[in-house]
Amino acid sequence: MKYSILIGSLVLFAGLCIADLRTDYDHSVNFGKYHSYSWLNAKASNTLWSDRITQDIDNALMAKGWRKVPSGGDASVSAFGSTKNDQTLQTYYDGLGGGWFWRGFGDGVATTTVENTPTGTLVVDIFDSGTKKLIWRGVDTKTLSDNPDKNIDKLADSVNDLFKKFPPSPEG
Repeated sequence: MKYSILIGSLVLFAGLCIADLRTDYDHSVNFGKYHSYSWLNAKASNTLWSDRITQDIDNALMAKGWRKVPSGGDASVSAFGSTKNDQTLQTYYDGLGGGWFWRGFGDGVATTTVENTPTGTLVVDIFDSGTKKLIWRGVDTKTLSDNPDKNIDKLADSVNDLFKKFPPSPEG
């Protein structure tokens, strides 16, 4: 029984982790016609993170054979990084019998605390430069650390994950 609960929990956790990464694209677009790109903008909480986002996306696109040009690329790239605090409520029960009406008896006290977990989200949009139409979007959300070096690694992992199946194949 405990083994089944453990396996079920791991599967649920894995599903939650996968749900943090999403990509979508215009299925009518032939990505084979794009060979160069220019930046529209990269925004984040500060210029350090804007520069890191730009550098990681440049590396991912160049690894896919795309060439960065100062202006007039076949595609235009925009990226936005943001952070927020996700709040989790934790309630602890004290007192006789293990808590409030624990097993039908007891008059314990409940204490609720709020835990703030920093979460970072990266959104990358790629547009057709000629039509200005959005052709690809990638979004990844990850829990952040108090350690900036770990967050730099998480950003690189996010960009690599987003561009793993880029450009989309013509079959979909």
